Amino acid sequence: MPASTRSVVEELLRRIGEGDPDRIAELYAEQSDWKLDWPEAEHGRPATPWIRHRSTRGDAGAHFREIAEHHVPEEVATQVERILVDGEDAVVIGEIRQTARSTGRAYRARFALHLTVEDGLVTRHHVYEDSLAVAQAFDAERR
Repeated sequence: MPASTRSVVEELLRRIGEGDPDRIAELYAEQSDWKLDWPEAEHGRPATPWIRHRSTRGDAGAHFREIAEHHVPEEVATQVERILVDGEDAVVIGEIRQTARSTGRAYRARFALHLTVEDGLVTRHHVYEDSLAVAQAFDAERR
């Protein structure tokens, strides 16, 4: 019997906290619906390459590798405030605190992460976050 939605989400969050992209990716289906709430015109910004749509398990691992490469590891914290579960769907609500490696700017961004779990694997990963806070932290021209 597949793991429950809540147990998969809790394990995913634990693995994200450990920071091993390959172990994180193991929890994603071979194909998934992965979207980030970011203005379409802003996709592909060199300073934030992890912010783009994805669709495979390999993409999931790459996402977490790219995040790690662009942030100061000693200055990362995530506060999960709620995990709401309804059948195969879960919503994680919280706040991330990170520091951009390229600019040294710290930022805080509220987020909601909508996940769908089918047969014990994540098939949907939609992130809604304060994209302005992230963009400003990585804006090399901003003072």
